[in-house]
Amino acid sequence: MTMQERPLALVQDDLVDYDKAMERMAALVGERQEDERPDTLWLLSHPAVFTIGKRTLTEHLPDPTHGIPVVTTGRGGQLTYHGPGQLVGYLIVKLRTGEGVVDYIREVELRLVEALDKLGVAAERRDTPPGSELLTGVWTRGTGRKIVSIGMRASRSVTSHGFALNVDGDLTPWDLAIPCGMPDVEMTSIAHEIGRASMDETRTAVAHAFEAS
Repeated sequence: MTMQERPLALVQDDLVDYDKAMERMAALVGERQEDERPDTLWLLSHPAVFTIGKRTLTEHLPDPTHGIPVVTTGRGGQLTYHGPGQLVGYLIVKLRTGEGVVDYIREVELRLVEALDKLGVAAERRDTPPGSELLTGVWTRGTGRKIVSIGMRASRSVTSHGFALNVDGDLTPWDLAIPCGMPDVEMTSIAHEIGRASMDETRTAVAHAFEAS
């Protein structure tokens, strides 16, 4: 896949409560639909929270006694975990003529593979086998672990939601539920794969891969 240039405006925050982030994201989407703002990448992190898509199965949910809130969200995809040490990127992008949200997700995967390569992690996207659940995200090439979760949707040709890249956070919450609708998936992080990670370096590499400034 050859990627065309698609420069994005970069917005950065540190830790933002998930519900507050959803309110702001909705406002950004509205501005983009009215051409009041350019295509935008918003980088941030969230306090610990599980988010679930419309099709997440009840048996995939975490035991509520663990105390991590579970929030239903309007994106595509299944259950995912957000927490400190994870870089979340929300993409508010107007799709091109003839481009669907799945087409754009393929581009997002490839840009994240590029960013991870710069950070020293060999990674890859995966094609979905015929008749299977859509495989979205990025996996490590050597160990076959999932390092990026992706869930997006589009409304009036503008995307929302985005990706979650595990940098150096606690991975144990992923074991409390069934992430991404995949019982056998093993989640990982940059720090887990190569023994070190920098959130600042990761933000820089991701912004560069998305032509965001």
